[in-house]
Amino acid sequence: MTAFNDLMAFQRETSALGQIAGRLGWDQETVMPRGATAQRAEEMAAIEAVLHARRSDPRVADWLEQAAPQDAVGQAQLREIRRAYDRAVKVPADLATAIARVTSAAQGKWAQARADEDVSAFLPVLAEVVSLKRQEGEALAQGGDVYDAMVEDYEPYTTSAQIAAIFDEMRPRLVTLRAAVLERPEPAALSGSFDERDQMRLSQKLAETFGYDLNNGRVDKAVHPFSSGSGLDVRITTRTSETDPFNCFYSTIHEVGHAAYEQGIDRDYLLTPLGSGVSMGVHESQSRIYENQLGRSRAFTGWLFDQMKEAFGDFGIADADAFYATVNRVHNGYIRTEADEVQYNLHIMLRFDLERALMAGDLQVSDLEAAWNDRFKADFGYAVDRPSNGCLQDVHWSVGLFGYFPTYSLGNVYAGCLYQALRGAVPALDAQLAEGDTSGATGWLRENVQQHGGLYAPREIIQRASGVEPGPEPLLGYLEEKFGGLYGL
Repeated sequence: MTAFNDLMAFQRETSALGQIAGRLGWDQETVMPRGATAQRAEEMAAIEAVLHARRSDPRVADWLEQAAPQDAVGQAQLREIRRAYDRAVKVPADLATAIARVTSAAQGKWAQARADEDVSAFLPVLAEVVSLKRQEGEALAQGGDVYDAMVEDYEPYTTSAQIAAIFDEMRPRLVTLRAAVLERPEPAALSGSFDERDQMRLSQKLAETFGYDLNNGRVDKAVHPFSSGSGLDVRITTRTSETDPFNCFYSTIHEVGHAAYEQGIDRDYLLTPLGSGVSMGVHESQSRIYENQLGRSRAFTGWLFDQMKEAFGDFGIADADAFYATVNRVHNGYIRTEADEVQYNLHIMLRFDLERALMAGDLQVSDLEAAWNDRFKADFGYAVDRPSNGCLQDVHWSVGLFGYFPTYSLGNVYAGCLYQALRGAVPALDAQLAEGDTSGATGWLRENVQQHGGLYAPREIIQRASGVEPGPEPLLGYLEEKFGGLYGL
């Protein structure tokens, strides 16, 4: 066990440094002075150089060869360390450092370009990011599919062909459901003004309602909401719009789903490979089930309606049933994070196809805006009106997260499986949610998914929790039942 103990001690130090790097990223997107971007890029590059050296340290290979843990947890630790090591040694240190430097700078340039509605200001640095990430993908793929190598970072043991097959199964039923819904009268939208300080107060209450532990976390604002950290320090961000409080509330609930996963992991796994979510698809299963199946349910929106009346007074929606319809309104829009459940996955499919083409070299960065706009018009039937509603809306490509987008839809698929099992396991779910009590649902998710961290492979943890082989049928059935009822189909 000496080799195993030495390896785990080394790994905990590496994980601690990784958490520091994550905190730098959180700071950059929340409170860092604008003028610090160039220096922060150098700081991120410096810490990435240290991390890459540790992740590819030859001693790791020696420890892996000698280590012989006797239990399933130790064996899972080795599985994840070996997978990370095998990937790290394929990427040259100078390339890893360059990616960290460029993506740190690119994030700030993206934010400014988005604010200025100026795609041309962002494309040069995006071209650098794409070039570097393609080099990384080629190094990782070792002659195989470059995009598959990138997906492996976010959804281990999954290929782009498998993802494409799932999307091909989902698309026809989603398109049919959308067409049927959009033929029906549209529920009323929110109107008026909602004080942003009141939004943040209710946002924090929602975070606590869904089990977010503020002793080990905090809620801040960012251009693009995100969750950061693991273990004892898990932070979330949201954003506000004076005319759209749902953006704030449901971004918060979504990010709490991520944060609750990290906070719920067995503390024995702290600062080890098992001490974080096993994949972004499983992570998204938590954020999406919190946000949608729970947060947008008829039961919970009845409680939220009362909370909004208390916070904002009469805001123009007559009753809880009308509010439920408004929360779940299917309508034309541009923004992925604001999309309704029926159309959300179509936004992901667009991004999945575009980034695969970018990584394959079939699409040039200079043609990205036109490709995005053409595909959006074909898929949604109307034209993009401005860049911040088009190819500048998401932060992901600026920070090099190629292969990440499809995990959002995988998360929806996984959430569909989990929700089907959850309803059977918690018969009083609706009654609890109607009282603003999420503990039955969140407790079940913590016990069956969250506490295990990285112990099981992604599809395995979903199958163990839900009792079914992960697939899109439960999600599609849920959507057809929910929106069929809402729209009288």
